[in-house]
Amino acid sequence: MPKGYWVSVYPTIADPEALDAYNKLAGRAVKAAGGRTFARGGSRVVAHEAGIAERVVLIEFDSFEQAVAAYESAAYREALAALPEGFERDFRIVEGLD
Repeated sequence: MPKGYWVSVYPTIADPEALDAYNKLAGRAVKAAGGRTFARGGSRVVAHEAGIAERVVLIEFDSFEQAVAAYESAAYREALAALPEGFERDFRIVEGLD
């Protein structure tokens, strides 16, 4: 069964400390749903073409369905509510190849 991935790119982060509440809640929600964080940061990003050298987050789940369910969970909805006003990110859930 193909794995599922959350891929997030943060084009700009005006106030990194404002993300603290979200990060704590999201981390707990991801862990509870069986997710594993493979990359989270922005200090070492090489961007090409239209890429943005900002924070990138990559989280793996055992299946695409598990990744979608984690996003739709009450715990992650609570984390989303903690995102600061005017916050911008490019977030997607993708299915792995196998």
